[in-house]
Amino acid sequence: MSSKQCISNPALWVPSVYFGMGLPFVAISVASVLMFTNMGISDSKIAFWTSLVMIPWTLKPLWSGFLEMFKTKKFFVVFTEILSGVLFGLIALSLPLPSFFTYSIALMGILAFSGATHDIAGDGVYLAFLDKKQQAQYIGWQGASYNIAKILTSGGLVYIAGSLESSVGVVQAWMVIMFICALIMLALGMYHIRILPTEDNSERKVSTARDAIIALWEVIRTFFQKKYIGFHIIFIILYRSAEGLAVKIVPLFLKACRDVGGLGLSTQDIGLVYGTAGSAAFVVGSILGGYFISSVGLKKSLIYLWSAFNIPFVGYFLLAAFRPDSLFVIGLAVVIEYFGYGFGFVGLMLFMMQQIAPGKHQMAHYAFATAIMNLGFMLPSMVSGTLSDLMGYKTFFIIVLIATIPAFLVTVFVPFVYPDSKDKVVKAK
Repeated sequence: MSSKQCISNPALWVPSVYFGMGLPFVAISVASVLMFTNMGISDSKIAFWTSLVMIPWTLKPLWSGFLEMFKTKKFFVVFTEILSGVLFGLIALSLPLPSFFTYSIALMGILAFSGATHDIAGDGVYLAFLDKKQQAQYIGWQGASYNIAKILTSGGLVYIAGSLESSVGVVQAWMVIMFICALIMLALGMYHIRILPTEDNSERKVSTARDAIIALWEVIRTFFQKKYIGFHIIFIILYRSAEGLAVKIVPLFLKACRDVGGLGLSTQDIGLVYGTAGSAAFVVGSILGGYFISSVGLKKSLIYLWSAFNIPFVGYFLLAAFRPDSLFVIGLAVVIEYFGYGFGFVGLMLFMMQQIAPGKHQMAHYAFATAIMNLGFMLPSMVSGTLSDLMGYKTFFIIVLIATIPAFLVTVFVPFVYPDSKDKVVKAK
């Protein structure tokens, strides 16, 4: 049976695949931050280690070629979802142990490898089975689904953890959350066994490790030969740099006592802020961002997408400067930021998909682009805890705003290789 014969409706699997991508990433990068701080780990230690274990999302192109040697993209999507479910369960079991931080961080490192592999295979399915028109059509839903995972993990599950902490204790509360994540990933794996389309691999070009290494070198060589690739790398690194600084510190800032410059929210309040209106704003922003790009064109809309993505960080500076007591005011700042995040993020994803990935090695080059993007996110995250400890929250959020300026400049001047028109194709050297 050919690949075209076994395509199911993308609406049945695009949201679930990208939800499955988002959950492990956000569980490590955001939810674990609150979990560890409630269990007595220092801010700088949390920011460094929860950022370092995310390095597989940056290195994932190094093993993307080897995935072509075995099975299908569908196999790796399903396998990594089930593996991630098992790892979440092991993380839950590690939390009551004396050296829980060491064990849980090690397991998160393996979880990150599984999640990064899932990203390669999931993006491969998306690129293989959707044409350019469908890619643009579903990019908003892709981003919305990824962001729903973010809201569920950093909002709804954190709210549940906060509710449970007072009744069963911190450790038991977070064990429940990790077990919920495990069940979700296992359920996704079972669902995708049935619903995900499978490509025809009867003419596999990579069959040995030597072939994979040769193919990897070819992918790397041709990636860096792409037109404007240097500028494009700078663009995708800088676009998320301010977010990389802020993402670890915002929940710590919301949680920290008011006498040290924080807002003194409970874990339950933080979950409520992220998980209610923030949830709706995130999803609406992602979907509207996709439709906005479709109607205006990526090139014309890019500066507006940057603005939506970066300007809302002003809200966190204002919160740090005035430290309001009102949960409504705090929540409003989070809602605006989350709407902007959803609206602006889809532009970066579509840029990588349609300006960097096209060519002979589309899936691998897209993996390279997303890996570089994650590097731009990871490096600022690693130092964010130290910076906030040294400077205090108010000054730290000024640094975040300064970090948006280089992103603005590269967004204004970034060159396009391919036009927005779906009917015209300009071949890049």
